[in-house]
Amino acid sequence: MRVWAKGLIGLGGIAILATAGLVGLDAADRAFPPPLPEARQVSAEVFDAEGRLLRAFATKDGLWRLKTSAADVDPQFVRMLVAYEDQRFYAHHGVDPQAVLRAAYQFATHGRIVSGASTLSMQVARLIEPRDSRSVLAKLKQMARALQIEKRLTKAEILDLYLTLAPYGGNLEGVRAASLAYFGKEPKRLSMAEAALLVALPQSPEARRPDRFPEVARAARQRVLSREPVSAAVGDGETERAALVPVPRERRQLPALAAHLAEAALRKAPNEIRHATTLRKPIQEGLESVAASVVSTLPPKTSLAMIMADSTTGEIVGSVGSADYFDAARSGWIDMTRVPRSPGSTLKPFIYGLAFEDGLVAQETIIEDRPSDFSGYRPRNFDMSYQGDVSVRQALQLSLNVPAVRLLEGVGPAKLLVRFRRAEVKPLLPAGEAPGLAIGLGGVGLTLKDLVQLYAGLANQGWPVLLGDGVHEVPSREPAQPLLDPVAVWNVTDVLSDVLPPQGARKLGIAYKTGTSYGYRDAWSVGYDGRYVLGVWVGRPDNGAVPGITGYGTAAPILFEAFARSGVAVSPHPSAPPGAHRLPLSELPIGQRRYAVTSSGLVRSSTREPAPQIVYPPEGARVDLGARTGPEISPLVLKLQGGRAPFRWLANGKPLPDLSRKRISEWVPDGAGYSTLTVIDAVGRAATVRVFVE
Repeated sequence: MRVWAKGLIGLGGIAILATAGLVGLDAADRAFPPPLPEARQVSAEVFDAEGRLLRAFATKDGLWRLKTSAADVDPQFVRMLVAYEDQRFYAHHGVDPQAVLRAAYQFATHGRIVSGASTLSMQVARLIEPRDSRSVLAKLKQMARALQIEKRLTKAEILDLYLTLAPYGGNLEGVRAASLAYFGKEPKRLSMAEAALLVALPQSPEARRPDRFPEVARAARQRVLSREPVSAAVGDGETERAALVPVPRERRQLPALAAHLAEAALRKAPNEIRHATTLRKPIQEGLESVAASVVSTLPPKTSLAMIMADSTTGEIVGSVGSADYFDAARSGWIDMTRVPRSPGSTLKPFIYGLAFEDGLVAQETIIEDRPSDFSGYRPRNFDMSYQGDVSVRQALQLSLNVPAVRLLEGVGPAKLLVRFRRAEVKPLLPAGEAPGLAIGLGGVGLTLKDLVQLYAGLANQGWPVLLGDGVHEVPSREPAQPLLDPVAVWNVTDVLSDVLPPQGARKLGIAYKTGTSYGYRDAWSVGYDGRYVLGVWVGRPDNGAVPGITGYGTAAPILFEAFARSGVAVSPHPSAPPGAHRLPLSELPIGQRRYAVTSSGLVRSSTREPAPQIVYPPEGARVDLGARTGPEISPLVLKLQGGRAPFRWLANGKPLPDLSRKRISEWVPDGAGYSTLTVIDAVGRAATVRVFVE
């Protein structure tokens, strides 16, 4: 018998047997269901807050099989796929009799297979249950499975299975994995050439791999583009232009961002496939690019960590747990954002904030930086030198140790820890020890996340910000008490925003502080603008010393580079709240001109009196002083209660000529309109009202 006759009988027989098999299909269907549950095993994926892929994990079989639906891919690709593979996909029930007869006729007339009879449903059947041979029985089984699949799934679900399971060479399965590997992007928007290549590869994925056989892949793509139904589906002239585009010649790595946080997401929900985070992919990419470029400059066994948070929402938008997750020499698998370490001088801004809040000092208050003994505790500056008399502003900017300890003794270490607890940050103290003055210089344990959470309160105008964990949503509870009052926060921010950037970095408009722990074990830098807070840690995960690292010289350059590469637009710091002013030394109340020290310790100004309160004019009052009717304006009587004399009055930010020890004063406005009146008492506490003069 001739070859064509055998082929005709064989393929025709398949069609006859498949049709006859319909009679007993229900019984067979119940006895031998298709292995659909196994087909739905896909890679776990971790996404950013906007649904962009951060990281995928291979299946147990080592496959990159990313769950894909038609909504995830370019509609043009779907049209090309159906036109090329199965034009009657939406009309048949799994097996296309017309395609079977056409294939049989072509085989009979040409003596070889010209086109196959497989539908997309049959291809899905083959993908979920690979055949052992190309025999007639194997084909019949595939047809039967296709009928079973059609009975259980909609056309859309069958198409989604194909898009998820189609092989693309190596361990790539599915259109999304292939598009990310070959084009470096999700398949949501594909060019004509990209779509045609993705249609062509599954028929012979290993032989057509573009990273190994680019010319074979190009020829296969051309066959897709030249098929008449494809040309009809995409429009005239498009296929010719697509044929000129070169095929990709390399396979890219799939997104592999946020290794530590992605692992944490899987641990929290091991049975889930999709894991959402609060990260922002562009920010995460920027931070990780900085880590990758910096790691080669760090000493051996030294790592780094970074956290960026949004102070308006409490969301962690970027998190780098180590310089390189896979670097065993640097213990890269350890997430150093969660490990308690000594924070060095990074807590000083909160000491100064309490001192501003209590009215002990103003920015220009003179404070001594000289060798001192605090009941046996003798702090020394980092460079072992002393500056003598300096302003509080200079002391904080230069991160001088002795002035910080003086102020901490004044405000009290316990009070500092109470404020930290308001932000739900609980520093680790040495076992059995009460909080002492050493905590101001890093004598406690804090994680990088703790530190960023504290500084988020500064960026949030004094109200604590409870950060999330980056995986789940942020805590819903609202802090009941402020970390610091707004005026104190403004003073701290005003000082820190004027600290010079590290050498080679451009000024970004951020306020920042650095710290170096005892023994050169940890280098820190934390910075913030009006919205975002970024913290950087550098050190050895094994807590070993790293000679030469410092907060300013090592961590601060990373901070500025990471802020710049994060892509966020720097938000301005909030404007000064009512009562916040930076007065020169000559205009400060007597009690604030020098933070005095005697042989017995610090002389702390008493703040037992209530804070000053302006009782007249009241807030929002309209006062008629004849400003609109006559050439002369009557003076406005100013009355206050509380506070400690002498008092300094300011009108629209300008101080009135004389200090007053009385609680009644007068002010002559320059003209009609709104005016802001502020009074500051001897210990720096302030009150403000806004009035309209007529």
